[in-house]
Amino acid sequence: MISKTFQRGTSQHQQWSTSLYESNARFVGDLAARAVELLNPQPGERILDIGCGDGYLTEKIAATGAVMIGVDYSPELVATARARNLDVRVGNAEELDFFQEFDGAFSNAAMHWMRRADAVVRGIAKALKPGGRFVGEFAGARNAYYIRQAVHEALTHRGFDAEEIDPWYLPDEDEYREVLEGGGLIVSHIELFDRPVVIDYPVRDWIRTFGSPYLTV
Repeated sequence: MISKTFQRGTSQHQQWSTSLYESNARFVGDLAARAVELLNPQPGERILDIGCGDGYLTEKIAATGAVMIGVDYSPELVATARARNLDVRVGNAEELDFFQEFDGAFSNAAMHWMRRADAVVRGIAKALKPGGRFVGEFAGARNAYYIRQAVHEALTHRGFDAEEIDPWYLPDEDEYREVLEGGGLIVSHIELFDRPVVIDYPVRDWIRTFGSPYLTV
């Protein structure tokens, strides 16, 4: 069942607009304090930021003295991150190619875009030094449920395969624990929690910002 999930939707990639990201997605980094606290970055540590986006949060973590390396799929967001003088590379997190280079790996609000979660976790495990740690926060089961339900119904009514078009991987705790352990990581803490977010702009702008694959069919 899980492998079937990984095999679907991989042809649909979110396209990012730097202007929409700045206008409508800044709350994502602002809500990351808990994840950064769990990461507990130390001066001189090498930390891989997976799905670093425009580098807003990467820059904040780098201010602790940690050496940050970022990877993101979007060339547009990587260009913005590099303008912050960050070491950020364009890359697919499902194809990480590091070997025992990092004391820590971190990801905030990004891994729900990565449908091949098993490949991502294997890459993280390989990238970490022995004893290294991974802290990730991302959307889980029932995220944006009512918006997604409405869009899925509209797509299905028009004859499209909504599950194939849907860009997100949204697991529950048990499923993702299985993914982490299957990829070679030891799980010390995992939690699915509610995080209500109020958006003060039209739903159509939310879809334009976070759901571009819905608009490409």
